[in-house]
Amino acid sequence: MISIILPIRNEIAFIEKTLNSILYQNPIGQGIEILIADGMSDDGTREYIEGYIQNNGNTHLIDNPEQIVSTGFNRALSVAKGDIIIRVDGHSEINSEFIDNCLTEFENTKADCVGGATDHIAAGLIGKVISIAQSSKFGVGDVPFRKRVQQGRYVDTLAFGAYKREVFEKIGGYDEELVRNQDDEFNFRMIQNGGKIWLDPSIKSTYYPRNSFLKLFKQYFQYGFFKIRVMQKRRRFSSWRHLVPGIFTLSLLVGIFIFFIKNSPLLLTLIVAPYLLLSLIFSILGLFQPPKQIFSIILLPLTFFILHFSYGLGFLFGILYFWNKWNDREVKDHHFDKDQFKLNANV
Repeated sequence: MISIILPIRNEIAFIEKTLNSILYQNPIGQGIEILIADGMSDDGTREYIEGYIQNNGNTHLIDNPEQIVSTGFNRALSVAKGDIIIRVDGHSEINSEFIDNCLTEFENTKADCVGGATDHIAAGLIGKVISIAQSSKFGVGDVPFRKRVQQGRYVDTLAFGAYKREVFEKIGGYDEELVRNQDDEFNFRMIQNGGKIWLDPSIKSTYYPRNSFLKLFKQYFQYGFFKIRVMQKRRRFSSWRHLVPGIFTLSLLVGIFIFFIKNSPLLLTLIVAPYLLLSLIFSILGLFQPPKQIFSIILLPLTFFILHFSYGLGFLFGILYFWNKWNDREVKDHHFDKDQFKLNANV
């Protein structure tokens, strides 16, 4: 049995594509159950799912009144029966051979989690430019699952992972204190407990990114904000790329302060000039990346800055907000019913 968990809210624009991509998987010789944890959607998503369930008995709707991914995932995880458990987002589609290739890689590797790179596809000019920025090394650092990979390798995290059931039996569920970064924290926790994550080019999926700068700012502010809790809980950071936006934003704010207080532009110039040069170089390179957008040379610098500044600002606010929680490492997965989960393993 394969359990696919979808924590969603208000996904009426994408839910049909997501569910169809799961329904039309190539034959894998195993049953599939779809567990949809809905955050009380009010845009027609619930009505669509209820109609979908009538024609697909392997699909189940689970209420998630907290409306965050962590609690929704844990509620669905509690009733999951699969030997393999896969998280899929409502803003995504999985390739027709996604599950089959995941099973193959479990056989070929010693991994506890397998997954692949995600292809970012967006609608509209702004959405397409955001897609380019999120696939750029300058935009998000060297993140393997956000770019095309040529060969498989072990990584520190990925999106839409397939996990062996025993992983959750060993380390628990998603940490419900984390509104964002819950999958990063879980993957980090798994690695610290001896687990391995394998990224393979045969495992393919598509993600539909945000299509507005305001939504992008909010998303990355939350990423930076809750990254502090991940570092506190795990007592380290998985990559230097997580620190760079915070250092950049702090230096920028200090440079602006010194410029206005002492009328000295030196520090601000030392920060802004190299940043603008790099931003321009990668914006030009973005012209040759799919989806090719001639206007990316104009909008990409702004998009890069929104990614970096919002993440960095969230990171700095997170330091202040969570300053007294460095000794609190407890995993808060209260909506994961571990006893029920163990019983379901024998169903």
